[in-house]
Amino acid sequence: MAVVHRLAAGWLVDHLSFINQCGYEIWDSSACPAAGTVSAAATSGTCCAAPALAATPLPREGLEPVAAVGREAGGEAARKRFVFREEFFDISQPHIAAAPGEQLRQGCSDLRILILFPCVLVQKRKRQREPNPGELQALQYHSKVRKRIWEGTLSLVQEGLRSGFLHPTAAGLGHKRRAVPGHAGCGLAELCDMAKQFPAVGAGQHHPVQVLGEENSLPEQDLLCCLTENSSNSAKIIVVMGQQYLVPPKSSFLLSDVSCLQPLLSCKKKFDVIVMDPPWENKSLKRSKRYSPLAPWQIKQLPVPALAAPSCLVLTWVTNRQRHLRFVREQLYPHWALQPLAEWHWVKITRAGEFVLPLDSLHKKPYEVLVLGRAPGDTEEAFRRPEAVAAIPDQKLIVSVPCSLHSHKPPLAGVLAEFVKPNVQCLEMFARSLQPGWTSWGNEVLKFQHMDYFTPLRDE
Repeated sequence: MAVVHRLAAGWLVDHLSFINQCGYEIWDSSACPAAGTVSAAATSGTCCAAPALAATPLPREGLEPVAAVGREAGGEAARKRFVFREEFFDISQPHIAAAPGEQLRQGCSDLRILILFPCVLVQKRKRQREPNPGELQALQYHSKVRKRIWEGTLSLVQEGLRSGFLHPTAAGLGHKRRAVPGHAGCGLAELCDMAKQFPAVGAGQHHPVQVLGEENSLPEQDLLCCLTENSSNSAKIIVVMGQQYLVPPKSSFLLSDVSCLQPLLSCKKKFDVIVMDPPWENKSLKRSKRYSPLAPWQIKQLPVPALAAPSCLVLTWVTNRQRHLRFVREQLYPHWALQPLAEWHWVKITRAGEFVLPLDSLHKKPYEVLVLGRAPGDTEEAFRRPEAVAAIPDQKLIVSVPCSLHSHKPPLAGVLAEFVKPNVQCLEMFARSLQPGWTSWGNEVLKFQHMDYFTPLRDE
């Protein structure tokens, strides 16, 4: 399951296990689509009809790698399963080594912290200077959350070590990682840019939703013009620009950028949970040109109020830059009429239970911020159907071994299950992967669904 341990401090989450419980199981010929084919046999005016916050667990017994897919002897239909490549979660050592007193555990058999260093501003000799206002604000924020992150992470790591989920001997035992081909997940954002050159589609020419079938092909233009839904109980393989992608069961997605959100609005679906990971502006991003950032004013133009159901829970991933955090709490959420509720932190650790970066690192921190807000509710509906879920708590931790792939955020379905009603409608904005029961949108929404990130397995 995705949530391995739940303590007062928060949750220890198994990101890899969540992916592999998503039902990446394909039967018969659907495992071998013809090259250049995207299955799309029907259209529909409604969105995915079986939403859920958590994936259905799949048993792992009896699975072994196979080299090919086909029919079993005797004519029985073959069942093919796929699992995410484990080496992308094989974070066995910190990215930057910390001083012994700053590590959660370093040869410490009783799992106690040896030394708790104060948070001090240390500069390299060649960079000795007075900190700028932004650095001072970041330091002040870090000093406020540091103790809670340290102590909460330690308690969850201890529990993970006791249960065997984390392994103190994992440090230094990482396996050699196979490189992902450069084309994996590439070209999606470029395809969305190309779509702006396509002829405009008139009203009524496209249904808001197309349902994946078995055989029929689908032009890329159709993929960009409406929501694509896998309403079946098994996964589907689609081919986009010659690349294969796995689509989990009971999921739907829209591949587009912010200039083409109308198909999502045309679906006329109201969502009870909206998770978003905006491409924030920063200097390193401008240098790398990895993807196009959005300015704050552009983020404010997102139609979140039009997509949010009454009392919708909105969760926004925020970088550790204080101006972004202040913008979300003081400008973005009020602009959307959302009430800020809480700040959670995602803490990244190794398989041995150490921070992936020193907690007091000046360049990067081993944690990211998640800001939770609530849309206005329907008072009459609340009176008729009293809430049967827990109130959103503040200052919680989500601790996990991160994926080595850039911006592969941990799943929130298992964590949120206790705070929302069953069978709610969930949307992830700026998504790079898909989840059963969720609608996902983004110009790289299929990126981590590329077949090169998965390994085929088969039942005996």
